[in-house]
Amino acid sequence: MRRSLVNVRRGLRWLILLVMRICYRLTVRGRHHVPITGAALMVCNHVSYMDALVLGGASPRPVRFVMDQPIFESPWLKWWFQLVGAIPIESERRNPGSLRRALEEVSQALKNGEIVMVFPEGRLSPDGEIHTFRRGLEKILARDNVPVVPAGLAGLWGSWTSNEGGQPLKKWPKRFRAKVSLHFGPSVDPRMTQDVALRRYLEARVRVLKAAALEDLRH
Repeated sequence: MRRSLVNVRRGLRWLILLVMRICYRLTVRGRHHVPITGAALMVCNHVSYMDALVLGGASPRPVRFVMDQPIFESPWLKWWFQLVGAIPIESERRNPGSLRRALEEVSQALKNGEIVMVFPEGRLSPDGEIHTFRRGLEKILARDNVPVVPAGLAGLWGSWTSNEGGQPLKKWPKRFRAKVSLHFGPSVDPRMTQDVALRRYLEARVRVLKAAALEDLRH
């Protein structure tokens, strides 16, 4: 059952990539930094609701995403999120036990040798900039010491799924075939540093990768 589901997700990855290339002039660099096999945690800046689709299509392997529970529960899209293996999470204040359940599902995915993607800022960027990475990475890596692949994404700020110009998804699209760039960086061994220092290091790496992605857009 699990093998067949993995094969379905591989097929969906190609479909997502095709759609992303139709919608955007997408440049992807550093795919070779994503491990060919084995578990990994992927981290990226977060500017729009399309980020997950771009990353999911661009990654050479299927990626499971940690996402907000209210979005996961969307009556129109929940079936899709379940199919691609999204992992819902909500604050403990709103839903006691949600964080523990999400961490357990993330841990199980990593133990199965999968790639799990998190947006460490914890929310869509309100201004297109990268904001402080929140706690949570440490809890994941304390359970499963896996490589962390940083990524930087540019070009989606200003889209109808970003916070630019009003609430995402509540305005008309203004652009088609916009230039979008995604850079994957070398994986980071979480054993090199601990806790807050690790978060800050990963945040710095994502900033560098985003800057390189922005440079792509200028050419």
